[in-house]
Amino acid sequence: MARWTIKNVAMRGVTGTVPDNPKTTIELGLFTQEEAEIFDNTVGIKKRYLATDDICASDLCFDAAERLLASLGWEKDSIDVLLFESVTGDYYPTPPTSGILQARLGLPNSIFVMDIPMGCCGCLYAINVAGNLLSNGSVKRALVLVGDTASRMGSPKDKSRISLFGDCGTAIALEHDENAEDIILDFNTLGSGYEALMTPNGGFRHPITMDSFEYKDFGKGIIRRPKDTLINGMDVFSFAISKPPISIKKIMEEYELTAENVDYFLIHQANKLIVDRIVKKLKLPLEKTPYDLQEFGNLGGCSIPMLMTYNLKDELAEKPLTLLCSAFGLGLTWGTMVLRTKKMIVEPINYMKIQ
Repeated sequence: MARWTIKNVAMRGVTGTVPDNPKTTIELGLFTQEEAEIFDNTVGIKKRYLATDDICASDLCFDAAERLLASLGWEKDSIDVLLFESVTGDYYPTPPTSGILQARLGLPNSIFVMDIPMGCCGCLYAINVAGNLLSNGSVKRALVLVGDTASRMGSPKDKSRISLFGDCGTAIALEHDENAEDIILDFNTLGSGYEALMTPNGGFRHPITMDSFEYKDFGKGIIRRPKDTLINGMDVFSFAISKPPISIKKIMEEYELTAENVDYFLIHQANKLIVDRIVKKLKLPLEKTPYDLQEFGNLGGCSIPMLMTYNLKDELAEKPLTLLCSAFGLGLTWGTMVLRTKKMIVEPINYMKIQ
């Protein structure tokens, strides 16, 4: 059982940064007005913020980290751990972007750094790694940076994908605290479903060739190259509405969590169809299941921290909350987290100007 109870670790702060480049569905240039309206109403994604080709996930995370550290008042030489969770690092396959961010942020050379490329479930993976490192007190503070420029991974002609994703970088501050509530994390993997979300060419299994740049028309507005990331919508939908709800229900039963004693259920903002189905399946109260996909689209691993920043900013800053978080995606992987927060710093979202 991939289950962890992380003791002595508190979340001190969170924030997010998006490029100041909003695009409505119709502005993507792939849909008629009628198609765009249908998409907006059914998928629920009406706007997304898209990085230009000169902006990387690390740039967005750098901005978020600088602002959060300033608000916390943490000295940079007090940071012991820096994790960068992303599938859109600066370079492929090396060097790790976490090391580059250590230098850019001016963090000490004695720091532990790691890249974690786990996609939509990645925030929970990164919190698990950082939490376990901090738990026994041998290191005290961790900066978890989660970000992706997912819009740059796919084909600009692929209706099935480009309309779903927005770009974002987030920063989460964790600290050793012997009075902190336990963080519960549970993970699952269905590796046989890896082809539902993948980039066919570009790794060592199928390296880039000249053919990798040739467009192919798959019908229904799906035009992409082998180098482009793909999404098999029906397979992902079936996975998302079946596996994660089982895990959420199991955690709730085992830890005696109910719609009454959980303040908010933070569900990965894949699309409205998926989130609505999970909410209905588990009979979750709508007032406790915030949405932000209408504003940002699918933000991959940034979903959970952005829900906290966009939807729960004031409450997280003012009082303790019990949060049940669910994320799912690449792998195929899915995870559930129970997080009981204290009052924390929540920096407002920054809309980073495009140069």
